[in-house]
Amino acid sequence: MSGLIPQRFVEDLLDRVDLAELIGSRITLKKAGGNYKARCPFHDEKTPSFNVRPDKGFYHCFGCGAHGDAISFVREFDGLGFTDAVEELARRAGMEVPYDQSARQEMQQARTLTDALDYASRFYQSALKGQQGEFARDYLKQRGLDDSIIEQYQLGYAPGTGTALFDSASRDLQGPLVETGTVSDRYGRPRDLFRNRVMFPIRNSRGRTIAFGGRTLGDDKAKYINSPESDVFHKSREIYGLYEAKQSIRQLDRLLVVEGYMDVIALAQNGIHFAVATLGTATNQDSLSALLKQVRHLVFCFDGDQAGYRAADKALENALELLTDGLHLQFLMMPDGEDPDTLVRKEGPDAFQERINGATPLSRYLFNRQSEGLDLTLPEDRGELKARVEPLLKKMPRSTLRDAMWHEMLRLCGNNRGDWQNRRQPNGKGGYGERRVQEQRIDVKLSKDTQLCLALLEAPDMASEIAELCRSSRQYRQAGQFAGWILERAIKDRRSLVRELATDNRAREQFYNLFDGIEHIPAREQTLAGAREMLNPNREVARKQRLTSLLSEKRSLADLSAEERQELKALTGQNDD
Repeated sequence: MSGLIPQRFVEDLLDRVDLAELIGSRITLKKAGGNYKARCPFHDEKTPSFNVRPDKGFYHCFGCGAHGDAISFVREFDGLGFTDAVEELARRAGMEVPYDQSARQEMQQARTLTDALDYASRFYQSALKGQQGEFARDYLKQRGLDDSIIEQYQLGYAPGTGTALFDSASRDLQGPLVETGTVSDRYGRPRDLFRNRVMFPIRNSRGRTIAFGGRTLGDDKAKYINSPESDVFHKSREIYGLYEAKQSIRQLDRLLVVEGYMDVIALAQNGIHFAVATLGTATNQDSLSALLKQVRHLVFCFDGDQAGYRAADKALENALELLTDGLHLQFLMMPDGEDPDTLVRKEGPDAFQERINGATPLSRYLFNRQSEGLDLTLPEDRGELKARVEPLLKKMPRSTLRDAMWHEMLRLCGNNRGDWQNRRQPNGKGGYGERRVQEQRIDVKLSKDTQLCLALLEAPDMASEIAELCRSSRQYRQAGQFAGWILERAIKDRRSLVRELATDNRAREQFYNLFDGIEHIPAREQTLAGAREMLNPNREVARKQRLTSLLSEKRSLADLSAEERQELKALTGQNDD
C-alpha cells in the first residue's frame, strides 16, 4: 500500500518533522555544534557514534552504518511498516495521509475488523474477572501466573455458552466478528468459535488485536485452537508476544523463539521478556523473515522430545536460505519431558538464562544432528555425512559462514573432494601431474570414561567434580575409581600425581592399564574442554563462545587489554597447574 501514498505528501511530511525532536523522544541526544550525537540505538556501543543532522534531515551511525530519514528511523526503531510509519509521523505532525478512495476503504475495513477484535478481547478479559471465570482464574493461578502478567498479556476467558460474545456485541460489531471467524455462521446461525477456553489475544505491532488463541478447559479434542486467517491476520507472518516484548525491552537485541503461548508468558513472569512464539506447526520462512526484521540474533527453544527435534530441524532448514553474515542463530533443546514453562518454574530464571547463554550455534547443531548414528572413523560414514550435509549447505547464500561450514564438512569427511582440478599441479616439464593429497589429522574418538581419566591426569584438582559426576552414572567406572584415589591421597597438581603413580605399587597395579589402546593423546586443552563439557555442557559452550569473541574482535593478541589477556588465559586454562 506504500505506493498509494503520494510522493509529494511524503516529502512535505519529512520537511515538517523535526528529526532531532523525533529521535530525542526515543533516545538521549547530546548537542554537538549544529548536530546531535548519541549512542546508537541499533547496536551496542560505549562511545557515541550515532549522529543526527536535523538541517539535512538524516541520521548516520559511523559504527554500524545505520542511515536514513525520519520514516526509516521510525520503521527501524518501532518495527513498523512503511505505511504505519508514515501514519505515525503524520499523527505527530497533525496531518492526514491522502490515500486514494480504494486504499482508504481498505484501511477503514481493517480498522473495523480490529475494532471488533479489540472489543472481543475486552469481553474475554471481563469474563475472566467475573463469576463465570473462576475456574479459568484457578487454572492460571496453578500455572504460576499473577495478576500483573495476566493484565500485561490481556488474558481472558471465553464462556462456555454458545453465543455469549455474539449476544453481547452491538449490531455494527457482529458482522466484523463473523468476518474474522471469531463468531461462526457456518450452520446458518451465529455461534462463538471459542467456548470454555482461556483466551490469548494476538496483537500486531501497534498493539491492536488481530486474532486469538484459545486453550480448552474441558475435554475438547483440540487442546489449542487459533482464529482462522482474515484480512488482518496472516498466521505465517505474525509473532505472538512480540508487541509485549518490545514494550518491556525498548531495544531488543535477540529473541527467544519458543513453541507455545504459555511458554512465552511463563518466561515473562520470570523476568525473561524477550520470548516470542511463531503461529502454526512449524517455523517457516515467512515467520523467520518477520523475526529477522526485528533482530539479528535468534535462539530457537524446542522441547527435547522427537517432535521438538523435528521442529528444530525444520526451523534450521528454513533458515538456511535466509542466512547471511551478521545473523546469529542458536538452538536450545529442553531436557526430555520438560518445556520452557515447566523448566523455568522448576529451576528458576537465572539457571534458565544460563541455558540461553549456552545455546548451540546453528553450525554446530547442523553437524551434530547430521552425524548422529555415524562413526566418522569409517570412510563409508564420512561419505554418508557429506551426502547429508552438502545439499543443506547448497541452500545457503554465499557468505563467510557458508564457506566456514563447507570447510568444516570437508574436515569431518576427510577432505575427500574428488576435485581433479584441485589435485593437479605443474610438474615442471610443461605439463601437469597429480598433486599429492595432504593427509589430514583425524580426531581420535575416545570413550567418555577415558576422556575423564585423561582430564584427571592433566588437572587432578578436577577430581571432586568428576567423582560427583561418576557417582550418577555407571559408564564412568574407571574415572570414578581414579578420581576417588586422587581425593583419598589429596593430590592437587599433575607433578604430585605422576610421582604418586610412579612410586605407589598398589596404585601402579590398579591403574597400569588405564590408557591402553590409545594411539594418540589429545592436546591438553582439548582434553580439559571435553571434560568441562561433560561436567557443565552449557557453561562450556558459553566459554567457547566468549573465547571466539575475544579472538575475533581484535586483530592480534597485542590489541588485547591487560584485563582481556588475563581473561584469555583463564579461558584457555593457562592458569591451571
